[in-house]
This record gives sequence, structure tokens and C-alpha cells, in this order.
Amino acid sequence: MSVSPFEPSPLGPLTVRNRLIKAATFEGMTPDGLVTDALIDFHREIAAGGVGVCTVAYCAVAPEGRTDRGAIWLRPEAEEGLRRLTDAIHSEGALAAAQLGHAGPVANSVSNRAKALGPSRIPAPMGGSLTKKMTHDDIRELLANFRRGARIAVDCGFDGLEIHFGHNYLASSFLSPLLNHRKDEYGGSLTNRAKLAREIAEAVRDEVGGGTAIWAKLNMYDGAPKGFNVDEACQVAQLLESDGHLDALEPTAGSSLLNPMYLFHGTPPRRSFANAMSGSMKTGMKVMGPIFLKHYEYHPGYLLPLARQLRQAVSMPLILLGGITDQAGMEMALDEGFQFVAMGRSLLREPNLPLLIQADPTTESKCVHCNECMPTIYSGTRCPIRTGEIPDPLVAG
Repeated sequence: MSVSPFEPSPLGPLTVRNRLIKAATFEGMTPDGLVTDALIDFHREIAAGGVGVCTVAYCAVAPEGRTDRGAIWLRPEAEEGLRRLTDAIHSEGALAAAQLGHAGPVANSVSNRAKALGPSRIPAPMGGSLTKKMTHDDIRELLANFRRGARIAVDCGFDGLEIHFGHNYLASSFLSPLLNHRKDEYGGSLTNRAKLAREIAEAVRDEVGGGTAIWAKLNMYDGAPKGFNVDEACQVAQLLESDGHLDALEPTAGSSLLNPMYLFHGTPPRRSFANAMSGSMKTGMKVMGPIFLKHYEYHPGYLLPLARQLRQAVSMPLILLGGITDQAGMEMALDEGFQFVAMGRSLLREPNLPLLIQADPTTESKCVHCNECMPTIYSGTRCPIRTGEIPDPLVAG
């Protein structure tokens, strides 16, 4: 192996201290849509643990684009907290990235007190309603909001921006032939369905210029029949590459609407999700949990077979996500031509895992992929094994 995961590496205009990126995961620590001390402490600890880039999620570009009222909305009132957050990350030697997005049909319209948006009138289950089909005026306003959100993020000290084109959030729902039923230039052919994502990338780059790294989280497979698939993802990746607005892509998979466990793999925490909810959502999760939260066997690098196809389709830098928890996985990704790796759940279990691996390449992650961290997004994202809320099977067994 000629490249070490712990060597400095370029990412667009940036030089990152290593090739490890903290994946964008919603932390559930912004109850008023504003940065809290808890969120700052969370990211400071992970930055101190050795990653090269710490990604803050989820940063909505408009109030109706939040997953719910507890998500950050990029607006003037948020700026002071965002600056404190980026200062904390930088103080530990890492770069800071903001995940920009609009939840679209994934938004909770009841919590947001605003209609969820979509390419067509499709279900928005978190709010128990249908989306509003976006008009051309809505799309123009969306692009302006992405510009405004990108400017706020960069002015608040973020070095990089990750645009969310995954998981059937708004741009991803436009990509999906299952969800996008439009008959205009934003629907029908794949080129038309990709138009919104391309316009968003162009708007963000035009706003912040070449001094900021910009990459996109792009779905490879929605995990549903007749949904967006890897063949289409390869073509969209080629379109995005040809446009020249992005410095990298982070392939992902699964759908917050249709099949969330395809992203995570491992044990689906159905009971814990139901216990974390209330009212009709709690009842719905108990009834539909076995259907909605499917089981996919976990194995290291589980998204690699799909991501490998994108690697063959484009030459731009790619960030491998999904089951990268040790040096062997990092080296496998780099050997296959990926420039960076993204880590999520394993950092909840051990925020200092990168430093542990760098000191001892034989280090094995303590994450057991139980996914009990997933339901904690409603009460402050954490590893319940680390906090002692549930037994550690590695010790109990």
C-alpha cells in the first residue's frame, strides 16, 4: 500500500490532516434550531479524536426544509453559535464542514408548521400529509435559499460544504422515478430529474467561489423497487462531474421514506424507535416497524460493491461510507481508488478511534452495529453502550 489513511490529503482547495471524515449524522442537540453547548462539546470531542473533517448535520437552508423544528436552520440568529462551533472544531486541528440540505418529503410539516415540499404530491409520513408539488417559483426560491445558506455557513467558519442529494430528501426525491411524477423539465428523463441537483450545486459554488471545498452526498440506491438505482447514480455522477462544481462525491444509499436500514445495515432497533416516539407515530412504528425497518446483515465496507461502480464511472474524488471502522477497511478503500473514508457510528462509540488506530493499526472498533444509537436522535445522539444505558455485548458475552 502506497498511501496511508493518516497522511495529509487535498480536498478541493483544502489540505486535510488525514483521509478520515466524520460522517454527517443528526445529533439531536439543537432543540431550538440553534447550536448548543452540548453540540459544541460533541463535535469538539470527535475533532480531538483525530478525524480530518468534522461534518455538522443537519443544516437546513429554509424553515420548511428542516426534518423537524429541532434541526439547525441557517439564518442570522444561528450565526453566533455556528461560529463558536467551528472555532471549537478548528481548535482541535480538524476542518469543519456543514451539511446543507432541504428535507423535502422527509420534513415533519406538523413540527415545522410549514408544508413539506416535493417534486410531486407524494406522502410526507413524518407529518402525516402530502407534499406540496414545487412550482418554478418554489424552485427559484430554493436555489436562493441554498445560496444564502452556503454564504452563512462559510462566513461562520466552515471550510467545506456537503450538499445532501441522498436518502430521498428533496433533491434525492427529484432524482427518484418512484417519487418524481413531473411532466416538465424537472421530471421524466434522468437528465431532467437530475436538473435540480445540478442547479443546486451550481448555485452553491457560484455563491462561495473556489476557496471552499464542496462535495455532495449522492444516493446510489433508494432500496425500493422502481426507485433510483446505481446505474442512474453513475450517470448523475458523470453529469455532476462534467459540470465541475463539486470537489468530491460521497456515495450513500437507502431512503428515510422507504428503506432507512439500507444505509445502516445491522440490527434494526424497532422497539427502541417505537419507545422514542409518541402518539400515532409510536403506534405506526409498532405496527409497521418490521416492514419499514428491514434487516440487512452487517459486514465491513458494506456499501463498497455499489460505490465501486461509481468509482469506475467517474474520475473525481470519492468518499467511501459504510462499515469503515478499522485500518484494514481504510486501506481497502484507498487501494480501490477512494480518496477519503467517512465514519459514523463507530465514532459515537469511541470518538478517539482514529487516534487509537493511528497508534496501533490492529485496533478493532468497539461498535457492535446494534444501531441503538439511531433512536437517540430524539434525545441527543449517543451510543447507549458507551453511556451505560444498555449492556455491552462484548463484555456480557
